[in-house]
Amino acid sequence: MSALPTDSSAPIAARRPVTATHHGRSRTDDYEWLRAKDDPEVIAYLEAENEHTRTRTAHLAGLRQQIFDEIKSRTLETDLSVPTRVRGYWYYGRSFEGRQYGASCRVPVVDPASWAPPRPAEAARPDEPALPGEQLLLDLDALAEGHEFFSLGGSSISPDDRLLAYSTDVVGDERYTVRVKDLASGDLLEDQLTGVLGGVTWGATPDHFYYSTVDETWRADKVWRHRLGTDQAADDLVFHEPDGRFWVGVGRTRSRRYVVVATSAKNTSEYHVLDAADPTAEPWCFAEREEGVEYALEHAVIAGEDTFLVLHNATGPEFELATAPPRPTSRSEWVPLLAHDLEVRLEDVDAYAGHLVVQQRSGGLPRVRILDLGPDGIADDWLVEFPGELATSGAGSNPSFEQPTVRVGMTSMVQPASVYDLDVRTRERTLLKQAPVLGGYQPADYEEHRLWATAPDGAQVPISLVVRSDARGAGSSGGTAPVPLLLYGYGAYEASIDPYFSVARLSLLDRGAGFAIAHVRGGGELGRHWYDDGKLERKQHTFDDFVACARHLVATGWTTPDVLVAEGASAGGLLMGAIANQAPEAFGGIVAGVPFVDTLTSMLDSSLPLTVTEYDEWGNPEADPVAYDLIASYSPYDNVADLPYPPILAETSLNDTRVLYVEPAKWMARLRATAPDADVLLRTEMAAGHGGVSGRYRAWHDRAFTLAWILDRMGISGVGTPPSPQG
Repeated sequence: MSALPTDSSAPIAARRPVTATHHGRSRTDDYEWLRAKDDPEVIAYLEAENEHTRTRTAHLAGLRQQIFDEIKSRTLETDLSVPTRVRGYWYYGRSFEGRQYGASCRVPVVDPASWAPPRPAEAARPDEPALPGEQLLLDLDALAEGHEFFSLGGSSISPDDRLLAYSTDVVGDERYTVRVKDLASGDLLEDQLTGVLGGVTWGATPDHFYYSTVDETWRADKVWRHRLGTDQAADDLVFHEPDGRFWVGVGRTRSRRYVVVATSAKNTSEYHVLDAADPTAEPWCFAEREEGVEYALEHAVIAGEDTFLVLHNATGPEFELATAPPRPTSRSEWVPLLAHDLEVRLEDVDAYAGHLVVQQRSGGLPRVRILDLGPDGIADDWLVEFPGELATSGAGSNPSFEQPTVRVGMTSMVQPASVYDLDVRTRERTLLKQAPVLGGYQPADYEEHRLWATAPDGAQVPISLVVRSDARGAGSSGGTAPVPLLLYGYGAYEASIDPYFSVARLSLLDRGAGFAIAHVRGGGELGRHWYDDGKLERKQHTFDDFVACARHLVATGWTTPDVLVAEGASAGGLLMGAIANQAPEAFGGIVAGVPFVDTLTSMLDSSLPLTVTEYDEWGNPEADPVAYDLIASYSPYDNVADLPYPPILAETSLNDTRVLYVEPAKWMARLRATAPDADVLLRTEMAAGHGGVSGRYRAWHDRAFTLAWILDRMGISGVGTPPSPQG
């Protein structure tokens, strides 16, 4: 492993102690002053940290450029998505060589009876149509011009196909501005809505749409109805959720019959329903909230009758699919359609005229399940199968209620993302597109594995791993040799980090390193119980699982601790901070992206974004001394000690709303002060949000920076450089 250049110029944050007492426990925080985002001294400190990081990583500049060039050369820069049909048009996206964002387009449907998407000319120049009759809807590069950051929150076509409502964020704080474009003239309407979260939902008529806004803690709490041609100040408040634990969203059923307002806490939900065709409709509650009961609604027509599909956990943690009349109901009126099964986690359901599509999870992987509809109800029930131990599949873009096909996506650690159309009637599967990987990529050159580690309490924790087939040469004792390895983890919110393909990852694999995902508790990979067993009072399981996976990979000869690098982001960044404190000897480096490391401080402040909505995930330390002690026991910032930490790279964004930049900034300052031998770096993007920089080329440079640092920690920053891919 190459040593990072020594430099004594690391910024030293001033200590300005502030002591707070809760439940008789006192904490002194020396670095809370870094929270003052508008203070020039704080900005100067962050800039000094950035300069320090640039200095310490200057020797990797050539490698960073090489990795960027590799990502770029493996990517088909001028490309198109598979067209998706909505009513009388096929919609698709285009990307162009040299442009950051691309464009969205559409063409008219030529044969209404055919659901086979047209094949665009993939080599079409930016000034050429990819299909006859192509209409440019949005030029995202033009919208982004003049902005350091740009994000499209969403775009939605009006029911008469004449108008396009879209939302943009040019700061990174996820507060979007909505504009409406007349697609015939290309002109923008006078309507302009600010402070919107994400996109909009049209009603059944083109004169109104719905959207949500956030409160001062960045919690979506209100749903509004906007009438075209009126000022935002005149919009109707459709729904307001006063409970700070609940988050509000709005959407429309695929049948286009209903607008639904979902309000959900971490373990409780409630739906309100409006007639999509009535621009004055008031919402009615389908089933009143019941603590601990989660449910979701979809409108279907089964055996000729209108019904609501209710996906709920009232009968078991892995959820049941039931039917109910489309009116206010009690739980006694929900009739099971797919009964609760401890081995199968039902995650979502979509209704179509002739079938239902259920997304479920079994065996640790997501699967697509089809329920054929007949005159009397469910006529057949079958799974869409793909070969491969780590094949990950899910339903893709299927917006039309009438369509007889199902768009399905599939990927694995070695298979690039593939898009299929499945004819439900014949079960014939058509490959529409596989993400191109230039340079002669061959899946057979790589191998993927499902491994299992044993946690301290005996739980079996799955690991997904990929490596080049020739990476593990003969070891000194005749077996295979260990390889440098990057171990990724998340472990929160029931979010599953399923096996997936990555072009950027090839720059690791082709240098002889491996990549693995630790599917730790707190995620949803093995079902709801896997999530429940890694939150609140069981949160320590998340950290134990990750360390167990690391030690299993060492014990079974896959790697060694000095070349094993850990990575996680957001709640996964909390995981990184915790394992740094609890098992520093197990890793040769740690990357923490937008890390939630000052957990106790954030959860004690209900005025911060998302804190109250997170009580069901982490606990409420402000009200409960037991929750306080629990979070204090693992909060990375509170448990920094004079330990032999491995090198740590923390990456954050100044405008992040979800995890404030101050958390990693304080963490780095305390690490330097408490463990003077710690080699820690902080990199702050000064014009970005939670997801990092915007634009694909900037994102590639961003990832190249991180990968170069990882390769350096592995000791292979100049070893096994792959040949330049041939296009």
